[in-house]
Amino acid sequence: MAPKKVKSGSDSGVKKPKCITVETKKEIIAKHENGARVSDLAMQYNTAKSTICTILKNKEAPKAADVAKEVTIITKQRPKLLDKVEKLLLVWINQKEIAVDNVNETIICEKALHVHRDLLATPPSTSTASIEDFKASRGWFDKFR
Repeated sequence: MAPKKVKSGSDSGVKKPKCITVETKKEIIAKHENGARVSDLAMQYNTAKSTICTILKNKEAPKAADVAKEVTIITKQRPKLLDKVEKLLLVWINQKEIAVDNVNETIICEKALHVHRDLLATPPSTSTASIEDFKASRGWFDKFR
């Protein structure tokens, strides 16, 4: 009896789940509203028709979302203040890169804490316990990156 062949990881036939960014979902919704067919969109974005249909069925969430670039998941539990902190932090990082300044994880986390405190100090802030307990931890930084 001949030994069985072991399939390599790339030939196993198991597909890795793809994460579609909110930005891409907005593009898909806009193209569909302009008359593109679901099958054409599925071919263009190399996804299944059912995925496109699910995006179109839940089109209100991506339309209403104002998220940072490359965000793939919209959660209701995420405070809007944290989104503002991350957007301002991205602007600051871009300025540092243009000025050719070195920025590392520690500096970014410290700046995130300062930006968060500054935003909490502004009058229209909605201060709740979950917002005030923001910690620029390694896990937060990994997700932010």
